[in-house]
Amino acid sequence: MDLTCTEEEEAFRARLRAWLGVALPKLPPRPDPLDWPARRAYDTAWQRMLYDAGYAGLHWPEAAGGRGATPTQHLIYLEETEKAGAPYVGANFVGLLHAGPTIAAEGTPAQRARWLPPVLRGDEIWCQGFSEPDAGSDLAALRTRAVRDGDDYVVTGSKIWTSHAEVADWCELLVRTARIGEDVPKHRGITWLAMPMDAPGITVRPLRTLAGSAEFAEMFLDEVRVPAANRVGAENDGWRVTMVTLSFERGTAFVGEVVACRRTLAELAAAARRNGSWDDSALRRQLGRLNAEFTALWRLTQWNVGASQRGGGVPGVGGSVFKLRYSHARQELYDTAAKVLGPDAFDLGHDWTLDRLSSLSYTIAAGTSQIQRNIVAERILGLPKGR
Repeated sequence: MDLTCTEEEEAFRARLRAWLGVALPKLPPRPDPLDWPARRAYDTAWQRMLYDAGYAGLHWPEAAGGRGATPTQHLIYLEETEKAGAPYVGANFVGLLHAGPTIAAEGTPAQRARWLPPVLRGDEIWCQGFSEPDAGSDLAALRTRAVRDGDDYVVTGSKIWTSHAEVADWCELLVRTARIGEDVPKHRGITWLAMPMDAPGITVRPLRTLAGSAEFAEMFLDEVRVPAANRVGAENDGWRVTMVTLSFERGTAFVGEVVACRRTLAELAAAARRNGSWDDSALRRQLGRLNAEFTALWRLTQWNVGASQRGGGVPGVGGSVFKLRYSHARQELYDTAAKVLGPDAFDLGHDWTLDRLSSLSYTIAAGTSQIQRNIVAERILGLPKGR
């Protein structure tokens, strides 16, 4: 991948910077981070601004409503928006980074026409209904069942850690469609459905995190009817479709956060100089090592984005290498922040404190570190599966 910016790409950077300079001052104050209805309104308004300016779905294929930008343009966009302090995807993240790209890659023309434009405009929010109480890391053990009844699937079961369920319009839902008693491997009996969140029979119960926020929920499904036309991919082929979703979740969904972490690291070094902790040579070595870590992660991000482009828009297994190292580097970053902040590290009103609490989930969310190590060992290094 040639990362040298062309004149056209530098012109793109200049246009983006100019637009951000005009657009960002027009935004209202950021809402309370615990007020998800207000955050939804804020995030969708920003998404509509991006859409009207031609920056929504920048790297999506033109056939999916995007601009088909080059990998370098995509990375320029991520760098410039983060440097400018622009909002990230927020409540839109499942639709923009997971469900939307999956539908773009696997959906029918009718499905792409129905669901992708509202995602890009910010009109509709998606949540993710994958994990269950007894099927987290072992996702293929899920039990939520869907039984075909005419033109519908009738879905019964429960989900947990459902991101943004309380403000979502749609859910990317994994269900078991293989009939009881069928001799089918558990991976082969799963189907990917798009479930409308206003369907009768859905109960959502928010889950409060350590930081006090409620972006996750339990979701209970009692004979919810989902049209069969909302199935993405073939019946019982949902595991393959899910691997596409997870490749986006692990491969390119965190790229903006790497830029944010590099900015946080610079702010951390500045804070250490102000409060005197910079005099600690061990702390300086830790900050230097973290700088090397995030520089390397940014280079890996560039490689993964390029590989995604070469692979028809679907990231490869390199995303698992990134996800594994990034999760631990992020935790190390905020552990180091606690050393710099001292007693202020326990102040929940401090953004760094909330980010530190949030970082604890990264080695679990989007596939645990143990799962990522298995993927790297088997699919990259070619090692045999464990028994």
